[in-house]
Formats: sequence, structure tokens, C-alpha cells
Amino acid sequence: MTQASPPSPPNPTRPQSGKLWITALWTLLALALLGAITLGAAIAWYAPELPPLDKVTRYQPQQALQVYTSDGVEIAQFGAERRDFLPIAQIPKLMQDAVLAIEDARFREHNGIDPIGVLRAMVSNLTGGRRQGASTITQQVARTFFLSNRKTAERKLKEAMLALKIERSLSKDEILELYMNQIYLGHRAYGFGAAAQVYFGKPLATLSVAETAMLAGLPQNPAFANPITNLERATRRQQLVLGRMLSIGVITQAQMDAALIEKLAIRSPLQVPVHAEYVAEMARQAVFERYGQQAYSQGIKVTTSLVAADQQAAYAALRRGVLAFDRKQAYRGPEDSEDLPSDTAEEDAAAEQALKDYSDDEDLRVAIVMQASPQEVVARLATGETLSIKGEGLRWVQASLGSKSTPQLAIHRGSIIRTQRIDSKGGQIWAVSQWPEVQSALVSLTPTTGRVRALVGGFDFSEQQFNHVTQGWRQPGSSFKPFLYSAAIDKGVMPSTVVNDAPLDLPAANGVPAWNPQNDDGQFLGAISLRQALAKSRNLVSVRLVQMLGVQPAREWAARFGFDIDKQPDNLTLALGAGSTTPLQLASAYGVFANGGFVLPPVVIERISDAQGKVLFEAPPAPTLNDADRVVPERNLFITNSLLQSVTSIGTAARAQATLKRPDLYGKTGTTNDSFDAWFAGFQSSLATVVWTGYDKPRSLGRESGSSVSLPIWIDYMGHALKGVPVAPFTPPASVMRDALDDWTYLEPPENGELIRLGFDTPPAEANPAPAPAPAPVPLR
Repeated sequence: MTQASPPSPPNPTRPQSGKLWITALWTLLALALLGAITLGAAIAWYAPELPPLDKVTRYQPQQALQVYTSDGVEIAQFGAERRDFLPIAQIPKLMQDAVLAIEDARFREHNGIDPIGVLRAMVSNLTGGRRQGASTITQQVARTFFLSNRKTAERKLKEAMLALKIERSLSKDEILELYMNQIYLGHRAYGFGAAAQVYFGKPLATLSVAETAMLAGLPQNPAFANPITNLERATRRQQLVLGRMLSIGVITQAQMDAALIEKLAIRSPLQVPVHAEYVAEMARQAVFERYGQQAYSQGIKVTTSLVAADQQAAYAALRRGVLAFDRKQAYRGPEDSEDLPSDTAEEDAAAEQALKDYSDDEDLRVAIVMQASPQEVVARLATGETLSIKGEGLRWVQASLGSKSTPQLAIHRGSIIRTQRIDSKGGQIWAVSQWPEVQSALVSLTPTTGRVRALVGGFDFSEQQFNHVTQGWRQPGSSFKPFLYSAAIDKGVMPSTVVNDAPLDLPAANGVPAWNPQNDDGQFLGAISLRQALAKSRNLVSVRLVQMLGVQPAREWAARFGFDIDKQPDNLTLALGAGSTTPLQLASAYGVFANGGFVLPPVVIERISDAQGKVLFEAPPAPTLNDADRVVPERNLFITNSLLQSVTSIGTAARAQATLKRPDLYGKTGTTNDSFDAWFAGFQSSLATVVWTGYDKPRSLGRESGSSVSLPIWIDYMGHALKGVPVAPFTPPASVMRDALDDWTYLEPPENGELIRLGFDTPPAEANPAPAPAPAPVPLR
């Protein structure tokens, strides 16, 4: 009989293990309860501190003052935040989806807090994966509008509480609209509309997949991972965005592959669609005078009279002209010098750091010299490119590269220089250049409306804010003569009238010292027709005309064209343009010649409107031009204009018609005493344009004149502005006729008759020298 085994003794560890699990469970429950109580208490504590949601439920985006051309091109924004507010319906769906893919893929599913996202971030952070945040779009809106970026438990709790509150008050589209217009994206850009312009120079709706992904990656680190500051970082973030977009089906594999190889054209901070800084400042001042500091945050829009293409052409023409003049001057030496380390491994970083202290320019690129010899200068640009300048690019500065060059002119390792692209036989090359000292100004307006189409107040606004077009009162020199000729024509001096271009000794009178006026070339031509006299800009003829007219009547006649009579001398120096005018005033006066005798106030600011489009100010429309409003008779203007046409065909500005190959150009050069000021003022019937060149502190331009300095700029600009404009007919009015010498005269002589000769004590040997041919009427083509 088998004996049964005794029972096993009980295992003492089993009940103890069960007790541990029960204890742990109760502990967790207690901690959870304690956490819930603590969280509830915290919520109850902080709830009264939560701000009202007015900032988001009644969103009033801070929008900068914006300035536009008449054809809608933005030329400036003034304000701390650059923002182009876009309703959610105007934000491309691709842009919305890209942002949600990288920032909050479950945005349309959660209630402001995403538990799945929180758990995913916790697991990733605890397991050593890529560190992740768990803030939803709604939480980011709460933080952006109401909280700081401090990483504290209090801030995170308030952020979550506000997110839930926002979700109960706004729709998902309203929340996303807030986010996409308010978020900071680097370089003063707030919102994706502004970022598209800042980084790519185009509207948000036109972005490619690659560009869209680049912008979508900005919110994480806008200051240091944007494509201007750090393209490599921004590209890595863009690639991550593209991967997310692919994973949730926003884009296809083919779209991703194309986006990854697309070469993005990142807009340089130096690139400006239209350079109109002087007009932008005029607009800013006008708005600030009306609205004070609010002007910079209320989204006010200013529309100017500028035409974008004309404005940019004017800016480019002026810069080309000034730089061409400056290359005729001596090189004044490097701008500065910096110490570079001898260790070549460190020189790139040192060069980059050194150049941060110097302003760059899109035409005159700042550079630091890395190596210098008479044969080659190696220089590094602020943007990192290395230039090798040789041959023709160094010819102008050879004296600064030899061993005998003076210390202040020498170019050596560490020198800070300017470089520019110049034309050569083989195409454009890099050359050493310098910042010009001379200034120039250009203004162009429509004669029949007074609207200013282009205005460039100086070479560079960042260096010199003084607006030479509106503030630069300078002597107009011979560009003033046509107004005196017009006065003389009204008194019977006609194009075929013979005037004596001979010396004059004028005694002292009325406090004015004795004066012996001279012609610019120091010669005297004797008997000369009025037409030849203006074409050749003979000073002695102008003096005799003012003698005949009387100084005061001549001043009063000029005032008809809009000149300030008090700024014109009350003596015979008036004949040589010794008074004062601005380029804008002179352009307006030449506009009277062009429009048939009507003085129209120049208009630069067309309209000011608020952020909702309500018009706050609007310039009056151009008036109807009626005969009763003419300040100068039609017949007078026709004959004066025929003289100005001779100036541009056979006179001091003959290059104008020869270059532009059109006869409907009229104008006058002007060079003041000792070449302190050089002008060209002229027009075609649709456009009056004035160019001035000179130094801010008046000094001689050397052997230059209006025809050599300012006329080339005028031709350059007008060549663009008149492209496609038909030749305007030069049709004589019924009140003029041809005289015996086949030149123009009045059909009915003036009251005092027609003057045959002027300035002769005795009849000249040749009383009627052959005049220059009068321009024939130009047929309409």
C-alpha cells in the first residue's frame, strides 16, 4: 500500500507579491487622485487669471504702413511687424496642409489638446528619440497672443486652458487663420503672406511645393533656421516637412522628388522690386503728420503716382550715370582696413565677421581683400563669394597696387573696397570701384496731369536721406533760359531775329558790382539768330534779352510757369539762371511747355486708405485743360518749343535725338558757373523729365557740363519710358506762320511789332545771317 506524500508547505512569497501589486496600484491611484486634485486646484487657481479672448475673437492684426506704386507694386513698409493679412480662404490649401503636416497633423480632430501627440512626445523624449514638442496649433495661438515663451509648468497649464477655451469660441478655420497671419517667421515677417514676399519676393498663392515646404518649416526656429540667415538649416527643415507631407498624403512621391531637387531662388535682402525710397519717405511723412504713431500699426495703405517700370528705369539710369562719372575721377582709396589672421584656416570666418560692420549694396558690393598684387586682387564679398579681379578690372586702380602707392590709397590684404560689374569687350567683369561723392536727382511727370511717374532723390537713400528733387534748391543755369526766350518772343523777338553775341561791360548799379558776362567757351559769335543762340546756349544773347525785357517783367514772366519769384535775382544775372529752383519745380515748369500752357501742381500721393480699403484721402483728379486757364499763349509755346527742338537736334543736346532716334524731343542743357550744377530738362509731349547732378557741398564738377553728365542719364531713362510711345506730331497752331527766312513767327505781330535786330549800335555787316533751319512739322506716325 502506497503511502501518500505529505502536502507541500505554502509559498510565503506569493501573498507578499500580491500585496505589493495591490499597494502599487493603490499608490498610483492615490497619486492620480492627488494629481487630479492638484490639477483641479491649479485650474481653479489660474482660471480667474486667464485673460479674455478679445484679442482672438476680435482680431485686429497689427499691420505696417504700406506704400505702393500706381500699378500696385509695393515699394515700402513702415512698422515693427511686416504683415500681409490673408483670410483663410485666400491662403492656398497646400500651404495650410504643409503647416498642419509639420506642426499639428491631428488639428482638425482634437479639441485644442492632442493626447496622442502628448503621449508620442513623452515616449520619444523618454526613450532618447528626437526631442519633440506636443503643442497644438491652438496652443501655439494661445501662447502667441497671451503668454510668454518661458518653459514653466504654469505657462504650459495656462496654455492648455486657453487652448480649450479658444476651441470653444472659434472654428478650426478661424484658429488656423489667426495662426497663419500672426506667427513670426523671421526677418520682420509675421504670417505666411509676408514671409512669401520676404524670402521669395512673390505672393503666397504662386509658391511651388518646395517653396511652400520651406515656409512651413520656419515656425520652429524662425530667427536662425530661415533661408536667408542659414540656408543649410532651413533646407534640412524643409526636407522634414516634405517627408511629413508625403506621409499623410498631401503630396505624391513624384512631387516630393521634384521638390527635393528644385533650386530655390531665395530673395537677397539687397534685392528690391522697385527702388523708390525717397518717395516712400515722402509718403511716410505725409501719413505720420495726419495719424501719428498709429500710422505704423493700423494697416494704412498709400498709393503713389509712380509707375513701377519707369521708377526702376529712373533709378537704374541715375546710378549708371553717377558711377560712369565717378570712374572718370581719381581713385580715393579703400574705405577702411581690417586685420586678417595669418592662418588661412581662420581667414574666412574672420573676413565674414569683419564685413558685418559695412553696409552692402546691390551695385557696389562691399568686399575685403584677401590677396593683392598689380596683376590680381582676390576679394571676398559679404555674401561669401570670392572674386578674382584682373586686367581691365584693375586698370583704374593700378596706382594703388604698386609698391610706390601712398598708404592711404594702397590696396592690400584686409582692405575694405567696393566692387562692381562693368562692361568689357568679352562681357561683364568684376572691377574695383568706390562709393561716389557726387549726387544726382531725376524726376519725371505727366505734363497733362501733374502726376509724378518717377522720382529718385539721390544716389542712395540709406547713405543720404536728403531729397534733392524736392529739397535741393540749386541754380538752374542755362536750363532757365527758355523761360526768358518765351518772354522775349511775347515782345516780338522771333526765331529769325538777329541778336548780337558780343562782349558786354555792365557798370555797377543798384548795389550790384560791375559785371562782364562771358560765354562758356570764352568766344563770341557776333550776329546770330535767336534759334542759333538757344541751340548753342549763348550767354550774351540771354543777357541782352533780359536787358530788353527789363529784369522785373522777366521775373514775372518766369513766375507764370510756377517759379518762386522771390528766389530769382532782381538783376541781370537772372539771364544766366542765377536764381534757385528744385528739380521738381523745374520739371513742372517744363511741363507747361509740354501741355500747352497750363500750370498743374505735381502729385505724388494719389490715395491713402485704411486696412479695410476705406479712402481717407484722395488727390483731386487732373483738371480739364481749358483755353481760359493758359498762362502762356499757344502761339508763344509753339515757337519756344520749336527752339527747344533745335537744342535736341543741332544744339548742345543733339545727342538726344541722335540716340533715341525720334524728333519729338525738346529740352535744354544747363551748367552753372564753374560747373557746380549740371542739368538737363526736357520733354516729349507725354513726359517731362529733369536730371540734376552736383555735389551736396557745391564744388566744381571739373570739365563736365549738363550735356556730358545729366543728359546721358535723361536719355537712358527716356529711352525706356518712351519705348512703344508713337512720335507725337509737332503741329503749328493757326496763329503762327512762316516768315521770309522760312522760320516761325506770329501770324498777327505783337503790339510793339516784330524785332528784326537786337543788341547792335549800328547795323551789322550781315544783318540777316542764314538761320538754323526751323523744325518742320512732324507727321503723325
